[in-house]
Amino acid sequence: MKHLKTLLAATATLALAAGAHAQTRGVTATEIVIGGAHDLSGVFAAVSTPAVNGANLYFDALNAEGGVHGRTIRYIVEDHGYQLPRATQVYNKLIERDQVFAMLLNLGTPHNLAHYPLMERRQVPNINPLTAARDILPEPPGMNFSAFSSYYDQMIAGVRYLHEQSGATNICSMYLPTEFGEEIAQGSRDAAEQLGLNFVAETTHRPDEQDFVGALSRLRSEGCQIITQAVGVRAGITIVGTAKRLGWDDVMFLTSSAGFLEAVAQVPGGVTDGLYAAAGWVDLVARGEDEAPAAFMAAYEAAYGHPAGGFAMLGYTAARQLHMALEAAGPDLTVDSFMDGMYSIDYFDDLLDVQISYSADNHQGGNVVTISVVNGGVWELLSREELE
Repeated sequence: MKHLKTLLAATATLALAAGAHAQTRGVTATEIVIGGAHDLSGVFAAVSTPAVNGANLYFDALNAEGGVHGRTIRYIVEDHGYQLPRATQVYNKLIERDQVFAMLLNLGTPHNLAHYPLMERRQVPNINPLTAARDILPEPPGMNFSAFSSYYDQMIAGVRYLHEQSGATNICSMYLPTEFGEEIAQGSRDAAEQLGLNFVAETTHRPDEQDFVGALSRLRSEGCQIITQAVGVRAGITIVGTAKRLGWDDVMFLTSSAGFLEAVAQVPGGVTDGLYAAAGWVDLVARGEDEAPAAFMAAYEAAYGHPAGGFAMLGYTAARQLHMALEAAGPDLTVDSFMDGMYSIDYFDDLLDVQISYSADNHQGGNVVTISVVNGGVWELLSREELE
């Protein structure tokens, strides 16, 4: 009889636990399901692919050690190819069918913004999406968290730096006509106005566009001296290379964190030498001899057979922050306890080289703008500004 009572008590405890887990989507006694809506085949595949690899590198190590409070992490990644209709299918699958607990590293400004209502309605936290748009953190920010400075602030700081260093006064912009591109263009216009400069001209482009001779010829005739970019990775490289081929050597191109990739700096033949970037972190490869970057780069190359870059680093650190929040939330995981866990994060990330701190009033973990230039195939750090 005593054994039976013990068995019944244990069964009741398990039933209560199961009931608790049933109330929290994406959480079982042994697993936490996380989703990611990515571009693995489109114009920003060079951003998403290493970020996913970096996150999985962290999760694989974490799961090998038993996970978080006895639960392993399963990261389900779907490809939208940077196409909004496909993104809707991806978000619906991850949230409605896969019942993910949270979304991590979702790529794309328009793709994130279009699906905020669904994430908010289903109470799915959106952690460190791969976009630096200001609108990623609306007022109030809801369940959205970002780890770095906005495109807008990057353009303000970047244009100011180039003007102060060169005396250039004519600002222009080349961008995709999306929320991403519009923010870069607006930051460029506002930087010109704040500094008393001239915003001279702008051109808009398709995501798959590769011929920029006409646009560059027009901008050259307008007297552009600084041109900000908000285009795909390959297009950004092509623009800089085309300008050099046309003999336009006295123009400065400025990209944002969206173009701040090692692959951009390493294009053979020095095609991108002289390209500037305003971003929210310090380049990984440039710090390759420091302890934390060196260890991460070695582990990444051992796992994937090729070198790590900045977006692999962002994926890894985003996974680490998710882990920190889950750990702080405790074994009785709910959305509320997870949010409290996010608010508790306050540390210096030695891989990003950035202080990360969240709170109920601050969902932007880091707010640094770095200015770098491609020099000999690597990003050389020129300036670093801590924003308030």
